[in-house]
Amino acid sequence: MSWIALIVAGLFEVVGVTGIQMITKRQKYLGFTVLIGGFIISLSLLSIAMNAIPLGVAYAVWTGIGTVGSALVGMIFYNESKDRLRLLFIGLVIIAVVGLRLVSN
Repeated sequence: MSWIALIVAGLFEVVGVTGIQMITKRQKYLGFTVLIGGFIISLSLLSIAMNAIPLGVAYAVWTGIGTVGSALVGMIFYNESKDRLRLLFIGLVIIAVVGLRLVSN
């Protein structure tokens, strides 16, 4: 259950970061709502997950999900670069997150 909470926390981190992008695109009210709501849910679920998952692993996985998710949102919705090297490094982050999961209790 803790790992599910951690994964959902990472997804809501992406929601919060998307709120930041919305603010820069002049959608201030909705952007702040998405930003604050996303990070409140994300940090709440992260704290729940950290009851059973060590701090270093939980934070690394949470950040990795946020990093990959934000990069993918940028590529899909905001026309950011889809360069092969960028995709390679996103893949490496995914491998690192999966590796942390496999070696953690």
